[in-house]
Amino acid sequence: MASTSEPIHTARLLLEKLSSGHAEEAAATFDDVELHEFTGGRPSTSAELRERYSRLEVASSPDGTQRWLNWMMRDVESGQLVGTVQATIEGTAYIDAHATIAWVVGLPFQRRGFAIEGARSMVARLEADGVVGLSAYIHPDHVASAAIARALGLTPTGEMVGGEIRWSGQTGAVDPG
Repeated sequence: MASTSEPIHTARLLLEKLSSGHAEEAAATFDDVELHEFTGGRPSTSAELRERYSRLEVASSPDGTQRWLNWMMRDVESGQLVGTVQATIEGTAYIDAHATIAWVVGLPFQRRGFAIEGARSMVARLEADGVVGLSAYIHPDHVASAAIARALGLTPTGEMVGGEIRWSGQTGAVDPG
């Protein structure tokens, strides 16, 4: 089992475990209202992100029923923070576990394949750690996220939750790209 705190290396990305120290850089990367078109809300300030990230970096819910795995994606060529990938694992065991996954890439870095590269590497880490089931929640009009979900082997279930479609699949179905 790989440590979830270890960085993940891909051809173009370094996925670093999220920390409150990423807040200022992340605020700049995600500072665009267009990025929130399908998820709602507004860009967060660095102070808001620092507070949120300090809660997330403990890597589990207060009641211990969820494990929170969050990585910040950094372009190794430029050194810039380009986005994030995240997984919430239900329960305490990794074996045969289920993860809800998500990804976000800052607007200046979109359409370069960073989201799928980061998501694939995260899913590979989850699979190595015993996670088998995956789900993601995607707005019905978010074509780019739907394409990433398909590339990960997820399919839409038709179930709507909070205005988003639940997509579902297995870790072994991920196309290695």
